Amino acid sequence: MPAPFTDQQLLGYLDEALAVEEMAKVEQALRGSEALRGRLAGLAARRDQGVHSVGDIWRRGRLSCPSREELGTFLVGTLERTRAEYVDFHLRTVGCRYCLANLADLGTHAPTDAGTQRRRSRFFESSAGKLRRSE
Repeated sequence: MPAPFTDQQLLGYLDEALAVEEMAKVEQALRGSEALRGRLAGLAARRDQGVHSVGDIWRRGRLSCPSREELGTFLVGTLERTRAEYVDFHLRTVGCRYCLANLADLGTHAPTDAGTQRRRSRFFESSAGKLRRSE
């Protein structure tokens, strides 16, 4: 019988980096399985001893996460298309809890009324030519 969770998922659980639904599944499985708790403890001990893979370092450093500035630009709809597609994937598919929380925080500070959106749009349209280098 295959293991119910990969080592990466269990390490993500320890770092609280999994999507909420996946965290709940791991938590439920841990409650019912002493073997899984032992496996998790072994992974935690190995990590605490300084044994890290490239994947561990990547996840812990959140190297795939967009910056707060990028999330803000995504929120107002002015992020470059391909980067916006990546941020959308990172938020919706990966379900990064850090970035979702960051985006929610940004959303509480960003006015969303129609007048603000029109002013913001006019500002970006009027300043686009001025930001180009003169030749």
